[in-house]
Amino acid sequence: MTTLTHDRPVGARTGLGLVLAAASASSFGLSGPLARGLMDAGWSAATVVAVRVLLAAAVVAPVAAVQLRGRWNLLRRNISLICWYGLLAVAGTQLGYFNAVAHMQVGVALLIEYTAPIAVVGWLWFRHRQRPGALTVVGAALGIAGLFLVLDLRSGLSASWVGIAWALGAMVGAAGYFVLSAHGDGSLPGTVLATGGLLIGGLGLLAAGAAGILPMSATTDTVAFQGFTTQWWVPLLVLGLVTAAIAYVTGIAATRLLGSRLASFIALAEVLAALIFSWLLLGETPRPIQFLGGALILAGVVTVRRGEPG
Repeated sequence: MTTLTHDRPVGARTGLGLVLAAASASSFGLSGPLARGLMDAGWSAATVVAVRVLLAAAVVAPVAAVQLRGRWNLLRRNISLICWYGLLAVAGTQLGYFNAVAHMQVGVALLIEYTAPIAVVGWLWFRHRQRPGALTVVGAALGIAGLFLVLDLRSGLSASWVGIAWALGAMVGAAGYFVLSAHGDGSLPGTVLATGGLLIGGLGLLAAGAAGILPMSATTDTVAFQGFTTQWWVPLLVLGLVTAAIAYVTGIAATRLLGSRLASFIALAEVLAALIFSWLLLGETPRPIQFLGGALILAGVVTVRRGEPG
């Protein structure tokens, strides 16, 4: 598998990486509207996330077992990577984000979390001496400016220092997702990393709920979306299969093909995807300024791509 990946021409690898990154961002973007429907029906955010990631782990586990082919030594060699991925990239991000929105507006918390690409660029610069070029800096500025417009933050929003601290924690977790996804020598299959991380992350969220850090509640009431209702298990299955299992596996594969920096900027499209899905499922109509923001995000991604080394 690794040999085939390296034998593929660079252009083909980049094209495949872009497709996988777009699929990952779109899948992640669907999670918010689906989870919102469940939470409006009485589910707590922590319960939705915990069930989502544990269900995804169960779905991906058989594929991971086949790819391991009995090479359990790979798990032993990469146990620290798997644990960090589960605790930081999965559980840490979700824990930080949901605690942030308990103290501040959702838009502000999401904006702080999605400054993660800047953190990735900074980490690669200071830790690995990968200094960003001028085009990367310009692309970063365009992407962040686009986020401001997509989120359409209005004046007068207030935020507590506690909420800001939690949102910064979510940002660190999101940055860790991209850095850790590209980490390692390539011997550990992406599905194995995803399975281990999802399992550890889900158990970590359950532990946080048991400790009283996050509220845990669920109901069997029908879930209402824009123009239709459905049984509670339908959005839950989509959350586990599409927005977690597919999203994490394609995200890891994309990051390994594109690198942490470029993949993290393409993931900004998740905000635009969430906006579109919210429009379709929740009736939250985007405003023209948000479409302009989406165009700036795409321009930022293209600019970062041109600024990446060959």
